[in-house]
Amino acid sequence: MDNAPLTLRQRFKLSRFFKGEPPVSGPIELTQRRVFILPTQSGIGMVLTILLLLLIAFVYNNNLAYLLGFMLASIFFVSILHTFKSLAGLVVQAGFVQPVFAGESAGFTITVTNPGHQPRTTLSVTLETEQVLRLDAYESRTLILYAATRKRGWQMIDTVTFASSYPLGIFRAWSPIRLDSKVLVYPKPSAFSIPFPANSGQQPLGQRRQDRSGRDDFNGIRTYQAGDPLRQIHWKAYAKGLGLLSKKYASNGGARSCGSITSIRLAPMSKSV
Repeated sequence: MDNAPLTLRQRFKLSRFFKGEPPVSGPIELTQRRVFILPTQSGIGMVLTILLLLLIAFVYNNNLAYLLGFMLASIFFVSILHTFKSLAGLVVQAGFVQPVFAGESAGFTITVTNPGHQPRTTLSVTLETEQVLRLDAYESRTLILYAATRKRGWQMIDTVTFASSYPLGIFRAWSPIRLDSKVLVYPKPSAFSIPFPANSGQQPLGQRRQDRSGRDDFNGIRTYQAGDPLRQIHWKAYAKGLGLLSKKYASNGGARSCGSITSIRLAPMSKSV
């Protein structure tokens, strides 16, 4: 858990209220520094009603209007504490995430624990979609939050927001947290299958020797043609979805000409008499 104190500038940084603090390894406890609370539209309407009642009571000097206004005000302020306590103290920990292919939804596993004796009702957990749960006293619940994947590689989990409007809905408490959880995204499989060459690299001896002699001199790539050996296929390009290509090689020594052997016949020497 991250209990390092925050500076004054960090406390009033706007991103803390929407994206949360930087991710940390291990469980995260929703303490006072992570839980924020504001009145809802119903809460703002209740404030206006209380002000109107107090104005009427002042103008007409009506004690019953004073009593009703102060009762509503007490309910308003007590609801702040109950709404805050509906989130405070929860412990959130990230779990194992199964690898997926690009374009699929990754399921991030998180465990939410209620360490206190007070039940937590109508909690909402939001990643890309919202889930509602209830936690009894000393209960732990494992959730799977799904998020879309767009490119291959490691992808971090986005901000997970816990929220509650308990008990009257006039206040909303929320806590954005960033967990140290990531998923491995594999390249998306090709939508169409390309048949592999029937020839498994078996070629005449002379052809194999010619390929080996030019293997050290790479000469570019070209579209795959039937009969190309498997070892010359550009597998990296195929993995990127560029199609089936073959590597071209040139001979190191260029074209070599073999001189023809000319047989020389010697004329018989004449004998002098």
